[in-house]
Amino acid sequence: MEKIKPNKKQLEFLDWEFGIFFHFGIRSFYHGHKDWDGREMSPEKFNPETLDIYSWIRTAKMAGAKYTILTTKHHDGFANWPSKYTDYSVANTPWQNGKGDVVALYVDACHKYGMKVGIYYSPAQWGGKIKFDDPKEYDDYFINQITELLTSYGKIDYLWFDGCGSDGHEYDKDRIIKEIRLLQPEILIFDMWNPDTVWVRNEDGYADMESYVVGPLAPKNSLSADEGKYKFLPRECDMRMRDTWFDCEANEDTVKSLEELMGIYEYSVGRGCNLLLNIGPDSRGLLPEKDAARLLEFGNEIRKRYGNPLPFEDLTKNGNDYTLSVAFSNEPSNSSLLGRFLVNALVIEEDLTEGESVEEFEIYGDIPLYNYLCTLYRGKFIGHKAICRFPAISTNKIVVRILKSNGEPVIKSIKAFYIDK
Repeated sequence: MEKIKPNKKQLEFLDWEFGIFFHFGIRSFYHGHKDWDGREMSPEKFNPETLDIYSWIRTAKMAGAKYTILTTKHHDGFANWPSKYTDYSVANTPWQNGKGDVVALYVDACHKYGMKVGIYYSPAQWGGKIKFDDPKEYDDYFINQITELLTSYGKIDYLWFDGCGSDGHEYDKDRIIKEIRLLQPEILIFDMWNPDTVWVRNEDGYADMESYVVGPLAPKNSLSADEGKYKFLPRECDMRMRDTWFDCEANEDTVKSLEELMGIYEYSVGRGCNLLLNIGPDSRGLLPEKDAARLLEFGNEIRKRYGNPLPFEDLTKNGNDYTLSVAFSNEPSNSSLLGRFLVNALVIEEDLTEGESVEEFEIYGDIPLYNYLCTLYRGKFIGHKAICRFPAISTNKIVVRILKSNGEPVIKSIKAFYIDK
């Protein structure tokens, strides 16, 4: 198969690796309400008196996230900005006497902390007196609101569409995508129609080992001219800190443990995908204390486990073998007098500039004195990053052997770790 190259912004997206999703809106003030339940939620109740989006973004930054996404309009139709095309927005709430703009505060906070700016928009909705009866009228409404979002706040890096509820409406895809690309040529679009990134197909954060980045465009994700074609499509794994997206339940007990989060990190980022972790700010306009503390704990644990690789020598290549060997002059505390390291994890990165190549590989640990390579791990695609865990071995040499590839692979980095867990 001919190698399919990514564009520059897709490579940059993969380097972001870890992002935070913020579900915040009218639902944050109506505990017990569910998606599509049709229960009225009056804007009169929207009043986050201590709203501090700067603290949201600061916490995300401290946890190591490089991008965030804010719900600008969820399925309920409530607009987190003063949209001219609906009465169901922050402009008709007591918050800041109807003069506030959540989206403006969010974008400013992202800029202050150097965070990539992502916005979520649900094309479908049940509230706000907007119906699907007239397809063109609805598309006009959709495009008008997206135009407000893409022209009022400067550069938006990422537009996250949610396809939920759109099955009953045939959008004018060509018109919509053309307008978006015209307004923000550098924007990344998630999953729907002519996408730059795609969903991993579950909301628990897990990617399969075969999470390759080149795949076919499904009909729902493509413009008519692109159906059946293959495209470089980075995958993103979205998931929740709690068992709900919004802070709309008394469910603090469902905040995920640190160990579960680390497993999800290794199943997502460790399988070449991006991880998007959701926290629902509460009705005060703050991140719930337990969620924020766990997020910071998570970020610290990622740095602890994968921030300091063992000091092997420079990577060498011989045919299909890439080898790390011990630098005897700089033995760490967990090495023996023979210059061995205790190793139980390898992080491999493929250079995807010219497309993805590796389709199958193995990892070996050298048994000193016997010139014997013990198989430690068998894997498939490497992609942006592969985190490979295996039982600990004391060795002075690690070999990564490429068994199958589409063209000549380019391995950018191999790092070895000992994770004391």
